[in-house]
Amino acid sequence: MTQAPTARALSDEALSALLAKQRFGTLATAKRSGHPHLTTMVYQWDPESRTARFSTTADRVKVQHLRRDPRVALHVAGDDVWSFAVAEGEAEISEITTVPGDAVGRELLAMIPESDRPEDEQAFLEQQVAERRVVIRLKARRLYGTAVEFDG
Repeated sequence: MTQAPTARALSDEALSALLAKQRFGTLATAKRSGHPHLTTMVYQWDPESRTARFSTTADRVKVQHLRRDPRVALHVAGDDVWSFAVAEGEAEISEITTVPGDAVGRELLAMIPESDRPEDEQAFLEQQVAERRVVIRLKARRLYGTAVEFDG
């Protein structure tokens, strides 16, 4: 007889490792109506500060939502459909990068893995200014998630 799958809560260390391993997640912000607004985003996780960073443009609706209500969650899938991690907290929104190479521009550049960095960093920084880029910083106050184990 096969046992039913069992859900196992992941430790903070396992959750942080999953967040660090993945690059894509679903960011949830709150619409004015209270309904969730979900967006697939590329992010960078810093396990030491428990911060997820996202690059976006200043005119995006998620930025408007976060300026009104900074509560946010990031959902990240694990290696199978049964495992996941969620980072909940409050978001900070940086200033708009306005001068190539300013602090926000350098932060945006640092979010890119070393192997994917642009060859022409100056052109990248100029593009970030032209696009009116900001950094969303999700300061995780709570991590949760599960993995499901099957005994067969």
